[in-house]
Formats: sequence, C-alpha cells, structure tokens
Amino acid sequence: MLPNQLTADSFAGYPPEAKELATRQIALLQRLPLAFVPLLLRELIVYDWKFPAERIDLDRQFTYLAQPAVLSAAMAPFAQLKLARELEQTDWVNAPAVFSEQLSAHLWATHQIDTFRAAAVDYVQKATASAQEPPLPTHRLGIAVIGQGVARNDYRLFRKLRPHGVYYTRVRHNGAGPQALLDAVAARAKTHPAPYAHWYIDGAAGLAAPEGLTRISYAALAQPRATLQSRMQKTYEASVFDPEAFRTMLAQMKPEEVGLGSGGDRLLNRFQLSLLTEGSGTQVFATTFVQWAAREALRRAQPLTMLTRFTPRQRDRQMNELLAEAQHKPEFDPPGSLIDSDMGAYYTWLNQQRLPGDDKAAFLVWFEDHDEAVAIAPSLERGKRSDAPAELADLIARIA
Repeated sequence: MLPNQLTADSFAGYPPEAKELATRQIALLQRLPLAFVPLLLRELIVYDWKFPAERIDLDRQFTYLAQPAVLSAAMAPFAQLKLARELEQTDWVNAPAVFSEQLSAHLWATHQIDTFRAAAVDYVQKATASAQEPPLPTHRLGIAVIGQGVARNDYRLFRKLRPHGVYYTRVRHNGAGPQALLDAVAARAKTHPAPYAHWYIDGAAGLAAPEGLTRISYAALAQPRATLQSRMQKTYEASVFDPEAFRTMLAQMKPEEVGLGSGGDRLLNRFQLSLLTEGSGTQVFATTFVQWAAREALRRAQPLTMLTRFTPRQRDRQMNELLAEAQHKPEFDPPGSLIDSDMGAYYTWLNQQRLPGDDKAAFLVWFEDHDEAVAIAPSLERGKRSDAPAELADLIARIA
C-alpha cells in the first residue's frame, strides 16, 4: 500500500480523536512520500493520549505542510530515498512504529541514513519555526529536592549547578522544607491554572498534592511495577531470551494489563505506563524513575512548574534480585542515592532549559533537611557563594 491509496477506512482502528484528525487530513497524507508519512502517523495514532503541548506541535506540522510550496520542498529529500518493496507491504498505517524500525534498518543497510537524517533535521527545524511560540503566562520554575535520609555527607554537591547561580550554605527550613516548596508550587498552579502545567514527582509516597497539580509517585505505582517486574523476570529466565520480542511486548502493553486502567486520568495512566516500559531502570530504582519522569514530562508536557523529590533507591544487585522487590524488602542506599539525585537534578535543569522561555526560567535544588541549596534565576548572580543565613521559603519566593 502507498500513501496515495489511503482512505478514511484505513484509519478505522485508530482511537477516536486520532481517527478524526487523520480523516480530516487525509488529502494531505495522501501526498506524503512513504519514507515520511508513517513517521507522522506514529505521532498521530497516539493523539488521544498526547499532552496539550504535543497536540499543538502536531497541529503545527499539519499547518506547515498544508502550504503547497512548503510541502514540495520539505518532502523532496524523502521522496528521493529508494525503499525496498517489502516496506510497502508493511502495515505502516496501523503499526507505524514497526515500520519506523524497519525503515531505519533499511536506510542503514543502503547507506541512505545520512540523507534521511539531514532531511529530518531540516524538516523539524523549519516546522518548529513556522509558527511563533505563544507567550508563557509566567516563567518556568523547576525545584529539585535531593538527599532524603542522609545524615552526614562529604560529597561536594551541586558542582554542575553552582556556576549557573548562587550556592547557599546556611539555608534554614524549620523542618518543613518539602511542604513549603509544595505550597509554592500549589500557589503557582492556582494563579496560572492549566491542564498538566504544574507537576509534582516524588520517589516515595509523597505529600498530599492540592488540586491543580499533576502528581506522580514511585510508591503509588508499586503494584504496576510489581506486575511488570514479574513479567520481565519470566522473560529473562526463559530458556531463550529474545530482546526484540521483549521490547515489542513492552511497547504493546496496555495500562489495564498492569492495573492502571481502572478509572483515573487516561492520559496520565498512559504516561505512567510509558515511564515503566520505555525507561531503563525506572521499574526498580526510585532515583532513576524520578529523573526519567521529569525528563519525559518536560519534553512532552512542557510544564510551567515542576517539583521533583528524589528519595533513596534500593542498592544495586543482580537483576533477578532487583526484579523480586515485591518478595523481598529492599535495602536502601541513601548516600549513593544522593550522588545519583545530584546528577539527576542537573539533568532536570538542562531539560528545562531546552524549552521555550529558558532565558527567564528559574531553578532551585535543595539538600533535604540540610543547609545547602543552589538557586538559579535571571535576577541572581552566577557562580556566587552566600554564607549568610537564608530561609528556604524566602529563596523560593524570590524566584517563584
């Protein structure tokens, strides 16, 4: 099947909103080359479970391609690629992700991958620049809390973040630091309400989140993680381990298969499942889960506010022991987790700075229940050290 043979019935198996959008854009889809259209369908088929920011991006691409001159120029490099006939016989409409993998292998084997990559990069850059980003209602704010459970530390924290802001050595918090930070996030959510614009991600059970916040907790996903761990363990212990089949199994898993399908936010359920099936180590390490969840939320939802709280992960052991977490009480490693989360906080800041509005964004990282923190904001000096007493609540108020 070729793109010009597409009909409305071709999308009968798509979710409702994706089906409606594909049918509405069918005239455009019919004009796209086979080397490109499944890549667009890969995003379109999951339209029902995309965050508002992702929907805006996909809609922007359709608007960009609707211009005849743009369509011809942007698609020319893709149309010139020589594809194997077997790719035409692939069910690229209903399984665009599978087609993408087969296309990648073909392009590598035929030495066309560089041409494809150059065309793809050029397309993304021009499509992104084709519409002006709407102004943000307020600047972005990221907060990372690290080091829970660490009584004493000799590790030099925040070495990657100190050059970008002020390093505070005498932060006072009165034993209520996490709640004060959550209150600041809740205040922003109340002032600037929007779906999936304000997030709270916790590596443990976490604090009670007020209305208006999107909350994800590693502990709250204990049962889905246990179900997934059990399936992973059986796969690893099979007489023949097929990595490709294992990857396909994870990609095709549905939220209800791990206990995420009963009520709640369907979009968020899909997102949480993707964290467990696409992330490496998110099923067994709390620190990895928080870092990956923050990365994906920033990349996909592009929130205005994000609070991440890193908590101790279990000690590294053999894979079969890690996957048996539900049967054996894990041994935690607070000092090692502190080092992990210190780097995790840095990565979270980097991912925040990749979003529009990075020149006005602010970030705070705090060593929980201790007196060290780094604050980054346009109004603060870079690479400065402050040994003066500072209230945590005042720090967050200055940059929020």
